[in-house]
Amino acid sequence: MLALDNIRVVDFSRILAGPFCSMMLADLGAEVIKIERPQKGDDSRAYGPFVNDESLYFMSVNRGKKSIELNLKNEKAHDFLLRLIDTADVVVENFKPGVMDHLGLSYETLRERNPRLIYCSCSGYGHTGPYQHKPAYDLIIQGLTGMMSITGPDSEHPYKVGMSVADVDTGVFAAVGVLAALYQRTRTGVGQYVDIAMFDVLMAILENAATRCLYTGVPPTAIGNHHATICPFATIRASDGFFNIAAGNDTLFIKLANALEAPEMATDPRFLTNDSRLQHWPELEKCLNDAASQKTIAEWCEILDKAGIPAGPLNNMAQALKHPQVKARGIVTTIPHPVAGDIQCIASPVRLSQSPRDSYTHSPVLGADTANYVAEILGCSPEEAQKIVQNGDLL
Repeated sequence: MLALDNIRVVDFSRILAGPFCSMMLADLGAEVIKIERPQKGDDSRAYGPFVNDESLYFMSVNRGKKSIELNLKNEKAHDFLLRLIDTADVVVENFKPGVMDHLGLSYETLRERNPRLIYCSCSGYGHTGPYQHKPAYDLIIQGLTGMMSITGPDSEHPYKVGMSVADVDTGVFAAVGVLAALYQRTRTGVGQYVDIAMFDVLMAILENAATRCLYTGVPPTAIGNHHATICPFATIRASDGFFNIAAGNDTLFIKLANALEAPEMATDPRFLTNDSRLQHWPELEKCLNDAASQKTIAEWCEILDKAGIPAGPLNNMAQALKHPQVKARGIVTTIPHPVAGDIQCIASPVRLSQSPRDSYTHSPVLGADTANYVAEILGCSPEEAQKIVQNGDLL
């Protein structure tokens, strides 16, 4: 038994934030029923690369789900959908605020029919505030929240984070919100509304950078790969490239100096404490690079590992995916797909001892499960359900 085996999710979300949330729920065992537009489906089905015309983008965030094709503006489809939601525990959607209301699928409407329902909305700015109706994309949110102002080599070259952090982290927080609401329902018997905004999420994960700004009134700036409050915590250059070090206290710094065969750094008055090292970072950086230039990345990583100093190379993605820890932890998994064949993807990082997940099911082919749910919800035979689907009654 998986942790969410008895939970049914009706998923209206598309592209990334909402689908990432519902995939996390599916990974934990929930039955996730994806509601998709006829013929086109989720927008991300059109995003490449493709394997046998199936989108790898779509497959990467929709494993373990079912797919129903429905025209949400069709009266018969709308009635069917309401009856389906009556059987659900959770609804997930990431339309712009107001769209679900216009479709007659607002939280207030559905709560009247199903008081136990948990209704999760993922949006750019949330369902309150002056920006609630504005469109939002990851790049825009990273800029607005200040994240790009602290990412990059310096204040003159702002960079976005290299993946869609606003979308993915919003999906994670949305799943946390749903799980919390499910737990509270076990005590109250009543569902609730979960409002998750990309803007809020990125503000939250700015953590100590935002706190420092609130306290000092001084906005942090981009400082490259070193740390604003811990030193040395940085990327340095070996004879054949770059590697990372993290000496988070004075004891580790002394060990680092000795391991780098530069013990004089440990007694230099400029480098005696974390605070003094921060004040003299340009000088310390030069000393570290001079010392590290004498050996290769592999040599230094082995030496520093033996000395108990956190260090590691800067892998590219292909190198990272071949790391022995990836194999040991089963991080890459293979899922057979009925159209695309065997597809490799990244497994869920959530490991539960009492309800482990040993395998996954594939992402759904568009509309593949429509007839099954028509038979269940309308109480008809599989043959009758297939006729309803073929006749296009719900499209």
